Amino acid sequence: MSKWFHSGRRRDLCALLYDHGELRAQSAKSRLESHYDERINPGSFYGTLSALVESGHLHRRTEGIADVYALTEAGEAALLDHYAWLGERIDGAGGPEDDDRPESDDRPESDDQPEGGAGGDGPNLKD
Repeated sequence: MSKWFHSGRRRDLCALLYDHGELRAQSAKSRLESHYDERINPGSFYGTLSALVESGHLHRRTEGIADVYALTEAGEAALLDHYAWLGERIDGAGGPEDDDRPESDDRPESDDQPEGGAGGDGPNLKD
């Protein structure tokens, strides 16, 4: 995984843009704040956007007085690569390094899971 993707906020922002196509900066910030259930420092948020633009993972264009952001092909590829890696960890297809994990029958059950488990396909990030 490239260094730019180590930040959870960067990953979440890219996932949000993957889902919505493009968003104005303030709309993206508001959606993340709702998801996190806390305020995001504006300077930190706009620093995140700038870092993603500078690394080539987001495209910025101006619409009136607002900046609008969208994933680039490189940003989408990095997000999908991370999603695949994460899916392997969750689905248990991560390979030999996972041999010390408990069998699925030994894992604690969660009341948050829908009946029948989480399903094998994982979330659909894009329609």
